[in-house]
Amino acid sequence: MKKKAKYNVAVVGVGAVGVEMLRVLREHKFPIDTLRVLARSNRTITVDGREYHVEAVSADAFEGMDFALFAGTEGEKGAAVTYANEAVRRGAVVIDNGADFRMQKDVPLVVPEVNGPDAKLHKGIIANPNCSTVQMVVALAPIYRKAGIKRIVVATYQAVSGAGKSAMQQLWDESKHIAQTADLAEVYARPLRKGMDNFRTAFPHQIAFNALAQIGGFQENDFTSEEWKMVHETHKIFHDKKIKVSATCIRVPVLNAHSEAVYIETARPITPEAVKALLKKAPGVVVVDEPKQGKYPMPGAASGKDEVFVGRIRKDPFVKNGMWLWVVSDNLRKGAATNAVQIAECLIGKYC
Repeated sequence: MKKKAKYNVAVVGVGAVGVEMLRVLREHKFPIDTLRVLARSNRTITVDGREYHVEAVSADAFEGMDFALFAGTEGEKGAAVTYANEAVRRGAVVIDNGADFRMQKDVPLVVPEVNGPDAKLHKGIIANPNCSTVQMVVALAPIYRKAGIKRIVVATYQAVSGAGKSAMQQLWDESKHIAQTADLAEVYARPLRKGMDNFRTAFPHQIAFNALAQIGGFQENDFTSEEWKMVHETHKIFHDKKIKVSATCIRVPVLNAHSEAVYIETARPITPEAVKALLKKAPGVVVVDEPKQGKYPMPGAASGKDEVFVGRIRKDPFVKNGMWLWVVSDNLRKGAATNAVQIAECLIGKYC
């Protein structure tokens, strides 16, 4: 990309991720000349007290843009399917948060701290990985480089914000309804049914005071699409299909920031102390690992931040090279908006 003092940027989508993209662009002081916000219809939105005019998206809206950041929606065909190639034809580099291009061979799948140079191999489109994959590979990349990784077993505890605004609203409305209409004995003694169906706008089941063992549709071997994403995307990002990856993805009643219990088996021995030392020097990682003092990563503390937080780093006493990590990150930021902006920063020589 030709070096410029300022760049023209389009943000496509004004849902939870799109709004966060606008916030991150401003916080990171991305050098913007013209900012164009695009969505299905014309309107004005307010983000942190600032008004943004939203234009109806069209192919011509990408004329003159250097970057087009597509907010995307997990599990749905995003606007990028319709407009990404149109944006590229008009000279923009597309950075897509949706799932539509991730596994295409000629589309780099990029996490800047892990495989930043891949971004420069693009042919017009760069894909953002799935939010759960992003935080896991940021935490594991330093270990992979030092000791190799043979196996990853991960259980995710994913916030409802990963499913969009309607999911956050469902959790909020269900929680209020239960608090206002039921007592504690009712909540734990029997399923709550009265009035709960009215709130199911995003999930087919109650999410408040509950956990859903399904994110995405069920596919091969009864793993969900979300679980397979973590397999295939990890292989592509690390350029290593030999890593054995197995995932279980759970939706939990947390508003924002995903948590993951990550078990790894390294190819070569490495101690927890060495892992902590590696991660303390790793870009984008914050180690919070004093469990006896009650200090470990939590989604409530990670929300609104760009970093990946890692703690509970400990050796498996029964497997020679086995180790556990607890990984927490804001899925709307590092898992989506921040990662997209950092990819753009890579291309202009600001980040990697």
